[in-house]
Amino acid sequence: MKRDWKILRGLAYQYADVMRGERNARAKQLHIASNDLHMLRPVVRIEELPWGQLNVDGALDCECEDEDLRGAEAQLRELLLRARYFSVDHIMPEFVRVWKREHWHDDGMRIADHSLAGETGTSVASHEYADQLEDEAALENVHTPRLSYDREETMRVFAKLGEALGDILPVKLTSADQWYCAPWDVIARFRGVTPLLMDLYDRPEYSHRIARHFYEREKAVMAQREALGLLDGHMDAVNQTPALTNDLPVPEAGETVTRKNMWLRGTAQIFGSVSPEMHEAFDIQYISELAKDCGLVYYGCCEPLDTKIDIVAKIPNLRKIGCSPWANVDSLTEQVGGRYVVAFKPNPALLATPTLHEEEARKNIQQALEAAKRNGVRGMDIVMKDISTVAHNPQNLFRWAEIAMELVESW
Repeated sequence: MKRDWKILRGLAYQYADVMRGERNARAKQLHIASNDLHMLRPVVRIEELPWGQLNVDGALDCECEDEDLRGAEAQLRELLLRARYFSVDHIMPEFVRVWKREHWHDDGMRIADHSLAGETGTSVASHEYADQLEDEAALENVHTPRLSYDREETMRVFAKLGEALGDILPVKLTSADQWYCAPWDVIARFRGVTPLLMDLYDRPEYSHRIARHFYEREKAVMAQREALGLLDGHMDAVNQTPALTNDLPVPEAGETVTRKNMWLRGTAQIFGSVSPEMHEAFDIQYISELAKDCGLVYYGCCEPLDTKIDIVAKIPNLRKIGCSPWANVDSLTEQVGGRYVVAFKPNPALLATPTLHEEEARKNIQQALEAAKRNGVRGMDIVMKDISTVAHNPQNLFRWAEIAMELVESW
């Protein structure tokens, strides 16, 4: 244990020096300005990384033997590597995170799939899903889970890390800091793509029943999290994009964090291939019911929304819209104007070649910046995410970060 402490404390001292610099304060200022629609310049983030391909000189190799300390060690090693090579506008946490242990009980039927894992250094895999919701009787097998909070185990880990690191870095209990609400992503895994899409047309009443069932399930889970104190009012990111804002109510000391203090992040990625009318009928109307109870809303992920801005704009408390690699950024920013933050996501395939095609990467970002400026966008994130591979060449990512920062700094 003494050896583990020495390793962990050495990393903590290194990280404290990095985290307490001026760049964190500047990043927070940029995030808030963008989300509050008075942008200073676009914000750059890099998330969802293939850490197994970024282990430069063994910097990510953990050495602690104790499992709890090893988890904190992994946090610190990843943050230090990020700070050295691709910090961009990332806010470095001012604490070591200990997640509250949340358990789900009796949620009924399990997803059945066949997966083919790739050798990317990530958990990314190809899946083939079995249709388990062929009829209404099967739907009843998907239950609303009962949640519980394992306070004893949580506090055991919290105390251990506090003893090891508390005099160097704060140790903080954290829990769900946003409402990630994507029922159709879950439904697609219970059904498979083809049956789901066919039934939207062939069996619309049943498809609506499925949507209602899963949205009510989401709502019930969130209510339990509120009651158990498993919501966190401190959040730096919503779906890997900036989350800091002055426009969310802050709970008073001792008050329970509720969904009113949080972002709701919604998406229906499988609907990238359906009409706006069908998208609105089967998702927008349902998520709008939940959005009324939340502070702010970010909608969109990989589904292109450039032809659907008018229906997305119907969501209450909407503040941010995703611009996926498959959306037309010129059209989307023209429709959005200064009403919402645009979360522009460059195509991660740019990083998946043996060496980065720098001019293509530069052109991709520049087009988005020019479109935002031309159309009066008042909040913009540039978020490179969903990175399943960098072709085992970390320099692809590091150089992309340099190019992106160069371009936004000249905004």
